[in-house]
Amino acid sequence: MVNLTIDGKQISVQENTTIMEAAAQNGIPIPKLCYLKGINEIAACRVCVVELEGNEKLITSCNNVAEEGMVIFTNSPKVRRHRRNTVELILSQHDCLCVTCTRSGNCSLQKVANDLDILEIPFRQELEYQPWNKNFPLIRNSAKCIKCMRCIQVCDKVQGLHIWDLEGTGSRTTVNVSGHKTIEESACSLCGQCVTHCPVGALHERSDTGKVWKAIADPKKIVVAQVAPAVRAAWGEQLGMSSEEATIGKILDSLKRMGVDYVFDTCFSADLTIMEEGTEFVKRFTSGELKERPMFTSCCPGWVRFIKSQFPHLVRYLSSAKSPQQMFGAVMKTYFAQKLRVSPEEIYTVSVMPCVAKKAEREMELFYEEYAGHDIDAVITTRELVRMIRSAHISPDTLKDIESDRPMQEGTGAGVIFGATGGVMEAALRSAYFLIKGENPPVDAFKAVRAQGFNENNGVQEATFAVDDIQVRTAVVSGLGNTRALLNKIEKGEVQYDFVEVMACPGGCVGGGGQPIHDGEELAFERGKNLYYLDEHADLRYSHENPDIDLLYKEFFGEPNGHKAHMLLHSDHLDDLANGR
Repeated sequence: MVNLTIDGKQISVQENTTIMEAAAQNGIPIPKLCYLKGINEIAACRVCVVELEGNEKLITSCNNVAEEGMVIFTNSPKVRRHRRNTVELILSQHDCLCVTCTRSGNCSLQKVANDLDILEIPFRQELEYQPWNKNFPLIRNSAKCIKCMRCIQVCDKVQGLHIWDLEGTGSRTTVNVSGHKTIEESACSLCGQCVTHCPVGALHERSDTGKVWKAIADPKKIVVAQVAPAVRAAWGEQLGMSSEEATIGKILDSLKRMGVDYVFDTCFSADLTIMEEGTEFVKRFTSGELKERPMFTSCCPGWVRFIKSQFPHLVRYLSSAKSPQQMFGAVMKTYFAQKLRVSPEEIYTVSVMPCVAKKAEREMELFYEEYAGHDIDAVITTRELVRMIRSAHISPDTLKDIESDRPMQEGTGAGVIFGATGGVMEAALRSAYFLIKGENPPVDAFKAVRAQGFNENNGVQEATFAVDDIQVRTAVVSGLGNTRALLNKIEKGEVQYDFVEVMACPGGCVGGGGQPIHDGEELAFERGKNLYYLDEHADLRYSHENPDIDLLYKEFFGEPNGHKAHMLLHSDHLDDLANGR
């Protein structure tokens, strides 16, 4: 233990504890902008400086370790003057139009400036403007960038894609897409982790709420919306609702109040995905196709973008099944349109997703009979959903629990856990076991694929399951840096699997780039626990037992992996790759 004094308080902390951590452990928060534990500990912003008795110069608290006998002052006149001057200089290079910023009210720079009572900027403002394609799903506003380097470090250290880099020198140093590329030319997976780790509004998703409002106002459009499993685990965080209060039924109610005609839970199409992907896995596994390489899940568009750019020779091993989002759209534009006796063009499909990459995935084309268009017409993130709720002046405490519309109302616990890393694998194995044996496994037989934390086993969860004399070797991985490491091991023959689930975001969709932002906090695995709780208490926990799924096959698709199902619910990844998609 190390003994020191912070702001007159004598404290003891473990060796190698930073001054910032020592202060925080004792109820003394030190402001910061660039610091991210284990990711960005470079003291770039210098907002976290403190005064060390006996030292003439102030020291940064984020990367200096507490030492025996230190006397630290976190709020001395010298510290306040320096901190205020530093923040004023940062503001002189920052677009301070807070009212038009998506992070207004949830911005670390805004909070620090307010806490320091900075009401004027004494320096001449010099803002940097870089051109950017505003139609791209990921938007960067260079005038708001504070050069904290968090985006660079998260993309490098966690996702391993190196999309961002520093360019220029001295006072002209700035952040931009690496390699002098445009964002479209880069290998960006659109995971959005740079967005959720940016302390200001320099990075955000393209807003598509205007498109949705326009469709709702169009009397010629029938607007149908789906809500992804991970959204229910996080949307209430921005509205002051507990996880018990923030139910899926209340999201559906909010969408109805906005004017959406039909509302559905994506758990239904997650169950549909399991029927297609599970059937596909059993066929490919039993035919011996997976002896050399495993089948990879395909429901995460960030992962699909990654493998196409980084490991194109492995694309043939992706499941051909579309994601639940795209399957929902395909069903809406065909089966549901026929139920309503309207043309597919009259159906406007909206997805509420925890993900930025879903905005790019919606560009997938759909062709059916005379219809040529898209499965999905608009995608909004969890953050955009909350903005729409507020825009519609809907008070959260007035929302009621309502059910999904029919005929795609039922969802199972297997569909719910799609939002957590390991959930797709577990749900698929529950149904794959049934397809092989003709009976259900114990419902928690595959819990071994659940991850407890991002750093556990480098983000990889391995498990082997026995079905009679058949051994199924599985792996679950989240985070693209971890994914690259795992794929390299598979390539070298160091590990061998039959089925691998990949999620681009640490912790799965619950930690997606479109989820509510809590600066410096990683909540993915806490949110995931909520989904597993919902699964545990669900009336139905096997996708193949969903009666509405059974009805859909009887009335429309025939059978899983049948001709019609392949035409509408699967995609040709190799063809997409050849055509640059």
